[in-house]
Amino acid sequence: MAAKTCLVVDDSPTVRKVARRFLRHTGLDIQEAENGQIALDQCTLKMPDVILLDWNMPVMSGIQFLRHLRAASGGTEPKVIFCTTESDVDHIREAFEAGTDEYLMKPFDAKMLNDKLGNFFVFDHDPSA
Repeated sequence: MAAKTCLVVDDSPTVRKVARRFLRHTGLDIQEAENGQIALDQCTLKMPDVILLDWNMPVMSGIQFLRHLRAASGGTEPKVIFCTTESDVDHIREAFEAGTDEYLMKPFDAKMLNDKLGNFFVFDHDPSA
């Protein structure tokens, strides 16, 4: 069986690197995109199983990406976790109305991220090890 895939979408190379490090023990095949447009292009080629998504990015924001994704063929399949500093109720409501599956506040740690992923996947081993 092919490895499940995770697309990390964030304009910060540091955040992408940290997320990759947090995910290294999950067995997920990790891809990266620096904005929503690049992520959408990647999803057109191959839809990931899960997407970690920042809100505020140049070119195409996370919320714009999510709306395009959910409208695309196969776009309802990936599990989406918004990972953002946007903490007000209006942003959270907008994200869920647009189709996010989970919402995770930055900064987050490996346990917080893996707990969210555990809502979707059963790992063969402890991803926080």
